[in-house]
Amino acid sequence: MFFHQEPEPVHSSCFPVLQTMFTPAEIEELFSLVNEPPSPESGSQGSNRAVRSTHERKLRRMQSNRESARRSRWRKKRHLENLTNQQNRFRMENRELKNRLFLTMHQNLLLSVENERLRSESLTLMATLSNLYQILGISQ
Repeated sequence: MFFHQEPEPVHSSCFPVLQTMFTPAEIEELFSLVNEPPSPESGSQGSNRAVRSTHERKLRRMQSNRESARRSRWRKKRHLENLTNQQNRFRMENRELKNRLFLTMHQNLLLSVENERLRSESLTLMATLSNLYQILGISQ
């Protein structure tokens, strides 16, 4: 009912390409370690293999940590660049808004002066008109 089949070797080419911290050669090596049938040998060679695989795992973990740290530094650098660009944009926008505010305040001052001149002129014209009415003897 159950048939024992040898596991087929797994090649990395049958998997989708993902961005990993391993090179293709390292991935092949990992798959070869997974697909190796257990050795009937025991003793110092088996112990040697355990020490070697522990050492290899430690080296792979160290490499993985280095890659992770490198990616983290890269992300931090990109974030800092984005913040610097945003700061520069905000400084330019602030400068433009200050210029617009100064221009608006200047125009407001000019309009206030013009408005005051027109009020004064209006009062002068109303006084002149009133004098004319008095000269003509017309009651308002």
